[in-house]
Amino acid sequence: MTQAQSLRGSQTSIDRQNRLAINYGFTFVQTASHMARLVNGGQMVKVTPTPNMDLHNVSFPYARPGVKLFVNRLSGQYRNACGEKLTVTSLTRPVNQQPPNAAERSVHPAGMAVDLRVPRTRQCRSWLERTLLSLEAKGVLDVTRERRPPHYHVAVYVQSYENYVASMIGGTSRYVVRRGDTLSGISSLTGVSVAQLRSVNGLSGDLIHIGQELQIPASPERTAGTPPTNELARITRVSHKVRKGETLWRIGNRYGTSVSRIMMENDLDDDLLKVGQVLQISTSQ
Repeated sequence: MTQAQSLRGSQTSIDRQNRLAINYGFTFVQTASHMARLVNGGQMVKVTPTPNMDLHNVSFPYARPGVKLFVNRLSGQYRNACGEKLTVTSLTRPVNQQPPNAAERSVHPAGMAVDLRVPRTRQCRSWLERTLLSLEAKGVLDVTRERRPPHYHVAVYVQSYENYVASMIGGTSRYVVRRGDTLSGISSLTGVSVAQLRSVNGLSGDLIHIGQELQIPASPERTAGTPPTNELARITRVSHKVRKGETLWRIGNRYGTSVSRIMMENDLDDDLLKVGQVLQISTSQ
């Protein structure tokens, strides 16, 4: 029988989170300077306040790209449901700055966890808990309601979560907002409706800012009738030059291989990549 979802948490769930972080090849940040290296390499991205989300006393506003996607989408949905902003109280924390009551195997240093403030109203608490538990049931995150201090601890299983979002919207690409861009202009450029752009990116309106990353779903017009290609499956070994913002998981996902395999083939001790670095990648026939 399937176990009911719960906000109580357990040592088993903590161990599972930690194991997944290791399987993803995520580096556990040790110090603030170590954090800066991962940010400069694009493994961590900055999370900024939006019209749907506030950050409260967040010392290190950085996370894995999949966590940023999660909080941006959730905050847009939360504001639509509750009429108020979602509040993030913690993101990535270096090991040497973990609070005394932090779990020994916490994934906050790996950048795949986020803490959310508990809403004051019962209606908003119920909506948020119901939504988080439904996502936990889909296997894309693990949520625990902590008491001291009160907050929701959410460990995002970034690979599963990004695949889940992609499955809902038929696959995505990324678009970085430039000066002069508007949602309607991006809609015309990509063939994706403004309403769909809002939904995918958790936007409650049309406000976007320079440098913002938008997820662009594959539009039916671009995909309908297009036969699937299998070019990568014919490649046995390729050289990949790392571009800004790329991570081992994204590269592995592109070539149909795993983070651990890329690390082994390239003698990598962690997931810190440098722009211009060349990786040797084997793919299955």
